[in-house]
Amino acid sequence: MQEHSTRRLLPSLLSSLLALGLHAGVAHAAPAPTEASAESAPADPAHDPAALTAEAPAPLPAGAYQYEISLRELGARFPIRLAGVDSSNTVRFSTRADEELLGARLKMDYAYSPSLITELSHLKVLVNDEVTSTLALPKEEAGSQVSKEVELPPKLVRDYNRLNLQLIAHYTMECEDPLHSSLWANVSNDTKLALTVAPIEMPNDLAILPRPFFDARDVRRLKLPFVFAATPDNATLEAAGTLSSWFGALAGFRGAQFSAHVNAIPAQGSAIVLLTGGQRLAGVDAGDITGPTLQMVANPNDPYGKLLLVRGRNAEELKTAAAAVSLGTQTLTGERATITKLEPRAARRPYDAPNWLRSDRPVRFGELVATQDLNVAGYRPDVVNVDLRLPPDLFAWRDKHIPINLKYRYTPRPAADQSTLNVQVEGQFLRSLPLLPETTGAYRRLHAPLSEAEELIMMPVSLAGAHSTLQFLYFYDYVKQGECRDVIIDNVRGAIEPDSTIDISGFSHYLAMPDLSAYARSGFPFTRLADLAETAVVMPDGAGELDLAAYLTLMGRLGESTGYPGTAVTVTQAANVQAVADKDLLVIDSGKQPLTREWRERMPANLAGESHGFSISDLMARSFGWLSPDPREREVKTRAEIAQQTRGASNLLTGFESPLKRGRSVVVVSASNPDGLEAVTTALMQDRYSGSRISGSVSLVRDNQVTSLTGEHTYYVGSLTIVESLYWFFSRHPVLLLLLGLVSVVLLAVVVYFALRARAKQRLQA
Repeated sequence: MQEHSTRRLLPSLLSSLLALGLHAGVAHAAPAPTEASAESAPADPAHDPAALTAEAPAPLPAGAYQYEISLRELGARFPIRLAGVDSSNTVRFSTRADEELLGARLKMDYAYSPSLITELSHLKVLVNDEVTSTLALPKEEAGSQVSKEVELPPKLVRDYNRLNLQLIAHYTMECEDPLHSSLWANVSNDTKLALTVAPIEMPNDLAILPRPFFDARDVRRLKLPFVFAATPDNATLEAAGTLSSWFGALAGFRGAQFSAHVNAIPAQGSAIVLLTGGQRLAGVDAGDITGPTLQMVANPNDPYGKLLLVRGRNAEELKTAAAAVSLGTQTLTGERATITKLEPRAARRPYDAPNWLRSDRPVRFGELVATQDLNVAGYRPDVVNVDLRLPPDLFAWRDKHIPINLKYRYTPRPAADQSTLNVQVEGQFLRSLPLLPETTGAYRRLHAPLSEAEELIMMPVSLAGAHSTLQFLYFYDYVKQGECRDVIIDNVRGAIEPDSTIDISGFSHYLAMPDLSAYARSGFPFTRLADLAETAVVMPDGAGELDLAAYLTLMGRLGESTGYPGTAVTVTQAANVQAVADKDLLVIDSGKQPLTREWRERMPANLAGESHGFSISDLMARSFGWLSPDPREREVKTRAEIAQQTRGASNLLTGFESPLKRGRSVVVVSASNPDGLEAVTTALMQDRYSGSRISGSVSLVRDNQVTSLTGEHTYYVGSLTIVESLYWFFSRHPVLLLLLGLVSVVLLAVVVYFALRARAKQRLQA
């Protein structure tokens, strides 16, 4: 016992002696100042701990800046839930090719279970499988929202990166259930990734296109200026629309917003410049041209910015150069290229937009999603998402279903349990498919590959919108073995086969119009042809920079929907609108568009100067229009109109049938002043403000809110089969169907009557 006590005392005595020696050394080297001297002596940064901790950060190099991206923007649609003794989730991020990463921080918002043992539980942050930080989970912060910042070493960050959050959790020192409900942590998808970057000078090489004007690694909204040497004519605008729709297609989910500048190069960043004939810009030495020319030069106002010069000796050459950029960037190289030949592409067919589901054949999942994204692992794996873009005019009357031939694989279960593959559409439950055990013997069960299964699923069209996500959730039941015997072995896998198909080829295309939701979400009816060959944009006379910016942004929105540049769009003005009577019209009005005054009687709402008009109908008169099969004649004439005078800004999105040709559509983007056009284009990109969607025939954008109304007049676009046409006609005219039925019964009775008389007469003669 005495020896044991001596062993315990020796370490404490040694530590006390060392502490006394250090204290004496420090006191000898730096005697304690008196109170007076402490007040008068200046602070020495070398010996002041506060000065050491408050060291000023190093200044950033010229051009460097910081930006933040939330996990939601990086693809985490919901808060990240981590459950079990060892669970993880991965979010991917990337950095631009023309920027150098100087620093990275993760601003985390998270919460965790109050039942966790602090000494054994922690939350790890990894970048590309390298641990960057380990966060303790103390009891005093458990069960509440915690905010912390984690530094991510720039040396670990590459072009494409995996940010992994891993929870190691325990609730007892004894035997524990590895999937106990108390083992959890939630990381908010509002968690932000803050990146500090500095620009890198890029070469003047067309081979790097679309960079630096668009970089696929950047998940932020694309903002790109267009520069014109003078007020552009219609042909120049058509070329600019081809380019902006191409960039819109590239931007995709990010969205694209364009600005317009006349004879002014932006002070910073990169821009697209369109020049015809002998047009020049100050500070840009582009040289002479001999045909459609593309050239990349430095921005004279920014050493890190680039200008893409799109040039032609005339309007046709300018459009050729624009088409060459949008259709053939893979073949371009060097600082400058002259397009000697551009083969015309075959005319687009209706509904063949690259982003839309094909309407002429079944579509494989492998065409929609990368194969690696169809595979998952673990007992609680990530959701397999298959994004769908359906044409908005699918005729789904009488609850028609879309057939999905689903092929899937999974780790066979050791015995029958509750394991399932759940199928959802936009979070709405569709089917639950059981994951069955292997039944071919013990050895086969131990060495079996993934089991294969196939199922035909009928998805109601009502569940699938223009933008929908088909979701597959593998759920593997964990059968508990008993106390101290539960061990999770990560050997379960699941896969949706890329040969699975979805088929909408059996649907007709027929839609009641106007329907602004179809335009807002799919660009319909303009995007019916991906190259916009049946679309004309009517610009106001004397369009200014804000009008031009609205046009470019709207074209980018159409390109985002189709995934194809609008190489065949037509631009015109009100004076020449008759020449495009056979097209769908997109009209831009910033207060000086004469068409909105000429077509006032046909519009459900309009802005005429400071007078705002809305039509009101007599609903009681609806019931007297059933006799006519013509929808136009069946519609009730307006009984009254309301007009108001206001000084406030009003921004409208209006849809109606073209006054120039039946079956064609007009969408008017109007604002009481040019500044208001941006509010409408922003609403279109977001498709909602505060939960309100653009729909109906009129949408009023005001104070960050969208108010949608439905007008009286309805028309139809598309076509039906003969059988569908008969069904549809009589469904809308039930009285005629009743009369036809009565006439048919009478005719049948007459035929039967005369047939019986003839039979009776034959008997009498016999």
